[in-house]
Amino acid sequence: MALHCVYHGDVSSKHRGKFITFEGLDGVGKSTQLEKLAAHLRKRGLEVIATREPGGTTIGERLRAVLLDSRTAGLSPLAELGLMFADRAQHVDEMILPALNKGEWVLCDRFTDSSEAYQGGGRELGSDIVLQLHKILCRNLQPDITILMLSDPAHSIARARRRNTEQSRRSRADENRFEKENRAFYKRVLEAYMAIAERERRVVKVNAREPIEKVHKKIVRSVEERLPWDLVIG
Repeated sequence: MALHCVYHGDVSSKHRGKFITFEGLDGVGKSTQLEKLAAHLRKRGLEVIATREPGGTTIGERLRAVLLDSRTAGLSPLAELGLMFADRAQHVDEMILPALNKGEWVLCDRFTDSSEAYQGGGRELGSDIVLQLHKILCRNLQPDITILMLSDPAHSIARARRRNTEQSRRSRADENRFEKENRAFYKRVLEAYMAIAERERRVVKVNAREPIEKVHKKIVRSVEERLPWDLVIG
């Protein structure tokens, strides 16, 4: 198994914050669990930033509107991948690395694993191009832990469609472009995620179909087991 080195910038690893990412299909409850973990860590005195991709910065939110809008139906797979990494490179330089270098913990809803799963797997571009772009554009920054939330694809996508429809009614924002993909697409995405989990020791698989509080406790336990105990419990 490969375990990549994490980019530390100019700060020693002792004083650097921790980087935790949440992955999985849309509709599995990533945002809910991220916020619950953030609240748990803040109660223990840690400085925590919760963010997301695409998005997370002013520029990123503009890119998100293009990437997720179903009216962007003609976007080529390579253009899609390029825009995802434009968003990510800005996110890393503007928000993630500065926060980590100040000793803050960053919790991010999606990171490069999403591109490897959705563009590499779903769009069939392969993993190599995704990993090369990550190495060049994102300084090969790797999460300390990745929480991979797993659920039945049909259930997850149906939930995501309902959520996005309700969001569209409230704000007129359209984020349904990926939800319009077929089952074969999501089968490839899930297979790519499972391959990443097999390759990367940082990935923790979690059954997202269990009750929210039970999932939260499992995530907290995984964080406490894998990261310095005194920092988490403090």
